[in-house]
Amino acid sequence: MFCFHDKFRQQLAQSLSLGIKAAFSLDFPWEKAYSLLGATPSKEAGDLAFPLFIIAKEAKTNPALAAKALEAAMTELPGFVLKKVAMGPYLNFFFDFNQIASELVPSIISGKYFEQKLSENMPKTMIEYSQPNTHKELHVGHMRNLCYGDALIRLHRYSGFEIIASTFPGDVGTHVAKCLWFMNYHYKGEIPQEHKGAWLGRMYSTAHNKLEEEKGSDSEATNREQLTAILKQLEQKSGEFYDLWKTTREWSIELMNEVYKWADVKFDVWYWESEVDSDSVKLAREYFEKGLFIEDKGCIGVDLEPYKLGFCMLLKTDGNGLYATKDIELARRKFQDYHIEKNLYVVDKRQEHHFKQVFKVLELMGFENAKKCQHLQYDFVELPDGAMSSRKGNIVPLQSLIANMVQMIKDQYLARYVSEWSAEEIEKTAQIVAKGAIKYGMIRIDPAKKIVFDMQDWLKLDGESGPYIQYSYARINSMVNKLGAPLSSEMKVEVQQEKDLVAQLMSFHHIVQQATEQYKPSILTAYLYDLSRAYNGFYAECPVGSSQEPTRSSRLMLSKATAQTLKKGLSLLGIEAPERM
Repeated sequence: MFCFHDKFRQQLAQSLSLGIKAAFSLDFPWEKAYSLLGATPSKEAGDLAFPLFIIAKEAKTNPALAAKALEAAMTELPGFVLKKVAMGPYLNFFFDFNQIASELVPSIISGKYFEQKLSENMPKTMIEYSQPNTHKELHVGHMRNLCYGDALIRLHRYSGFEIIASTFPGDVGTHVAKCLWFMNYHYKGEIPQEHKGAWLGRMYSTAHNKLEEEKGSDSEATNREQLTAILKQLEQKSGEFYDLWKTTREWSIELMNEVYKWADVKFDVWYWESEVDSDSVKLAREYFEKGLFIEDKGCIGVDLEPYKLGFCMLLKTDGNGLYATKDIELARRKFQDYHIEKNLYVVDKRQEHHFKQVFKVLELMGFENAKKCQHLQYDFVELPDGAMSSRKGNIVPLQSLIANMVQMIKDQYLARYVSEWSAEEIEKTAQIVAKGAIKYGMIRIDPAKKIVFDMQDWLKLDGESGPYIQYSYARINSMVNKLGAPLSSEMKVEVQQEKDLVAQLMSFHHIVQQATEQYKPSILTAYLYDLSRAYNGFYAECPVGSSQEPTRSSRLMLSKATAQTLKKGLSLLGIEAPERM
C-alpha cells in the first residue's frame, strides 16, 4: 500500500477524524479522510477541501449542515492551518504557507524530501514494454510505448516497488520471411556497412509492397512457395535462410540497443519470440490432450464464446502457434522465473481483444496468477496527414527524427552560444533537449488519447513541452548560481505568487502517487508544466536578487527548491535537466 507521505495532509486528516468523532459519534479513520481531501475550486475558497457527502449519509443529515457541524467540532487544528470555513457541502481549510515552507523548502533543497518512502508491501511487478520486431525499422510511433513504459518503471521504482523491466521482441514470423525473401531473390545492390538494422526495415517495406503488387499475377504462387520454404527453415533451425536470419537478426538487435542507449532505457530481462515458440506449441498440445483445448476445422484452440470472446486459436492447421500461444507460455515463464506478483503489459489498444483472450485462457487452464496479469493499453501516434505503417513505408524513422531534431535545436536555439560554448556542450545540450522534446511529447497525452506528432510544436519554449520545462529549470539554475548562497535560512512567504509556488511544491509526492496508481505519467507532466508556470508567475511579480533580506534569501531558497523539484520530476519521466540552455 502507499504510505501517507504528505505529513501536512496526514496531520489535517487526523484532526478531521477526531472532529468527525466529536460531531457525529462516528469512527472515521484518518486514512480515509486523507484520501478524500481535494482541491478547492478557487484560491479564494481555500487550499484544501473535505467533502461531507459520505459523513452526511452515515449521520443521516444534510451535507451542508454536516459541514457546519464539523466546522464547530474541530477545535484543535494543526499549526499550519489558519482557519476552516464551511462552504456548502465542503469544509475548506486555509493554510499558513510560511510555516509549511519553513519545513518543506529546506527538506527539498537538502534532498531528504525525495528520499521518503512512498509505499510498502507492494507486489513485485514485471512491466513488459517495447516489443519491436526485428527486420523492421524503428520509427517515431515506437517511442510512445518506449517512453510510456520507461516512465512507469521509473515512477514505480521511485515509489518503492520492486520492478523487473522486460521486453519481448518479435524475431520470427512472416515479416522476417518477407525481408529475407526479398534480400535473397530480388535485391541486387550492396549491403550497407552502417545502419544495417534500419536498412533491413526498408527491405521489409519493399518486400511487402512487391508481394502486394504481384497478387493475382503469375508470380504469386512462386512467391508463396518461396516464403513457405523460408518459414520452414526458420522453424527447423537449419538451412541458408536460417543462417541469414541469425546474421540479420543481430543487425536489428544492434539498432534496438542504439535506440535504448540513446533513450537511457535498460531492461532486466529480454524474452524472444523465437525462444518461446517451440515450448508454447508443446504447452498447447499438452492442454489439448488434457481435453481443455479443442480442435475446430483443423485448428486447436479454446472456445471462449460463453465469455463473448470468440474462438482463441492457438495452433494453426500446419501445427504452428500464434501470438496468443506465445503469450500464454510467456506468462507462465515470467511468474516461474522471477516469482512476480503482478504482470503488466504495455501494448497498444489494438491488442485489447488478444489480451482478454489470453488472460481468460490462462484462467481456464487453472493458472492461479491469471488475475495478476493486466494490459495497459494506449492509443497510436499519427503524423499530421494520418497513420503510419511500416508495411507501406510511410513512417518517420527514429534515427532520422533524432538527427533532424538535434540539428533544429542547434540552429534555432543554440547557435547564439557558438562563441561561448564548446562544440561538445552544444552537441550534448542538443541531445538532451531532443530527448526531452520526444519523451515529454510522448508522455504528456493521456494514454487513452491519440498523439499527433508535430516536431515544431514539441520544441516550443513557450508552451507545454519538454524543452519548456527544461528551459524553466535552466533559467532558475542559472539565477541561483549567479546569486550565490542565501544569507538567511528564514522563510518569508507573504504574497500570493509565493503561496501558489509552495502549494505546488507540497503536492509533488501526491502527484507522483496518482501518476503511479493510475498508470498515467501524463499526470506528472501536467504538474511539471503547472509548476513551471507558477514559478514564472512568481518570478514576474517577486524580485529575487533585488529584494531586501530576509525576503531575498527566502525567495532564493524557494527558487532552488523549485529547480530541484523540476529536475526530480523530469528524471521520473526519463528526461535530463540541462544545467544551462
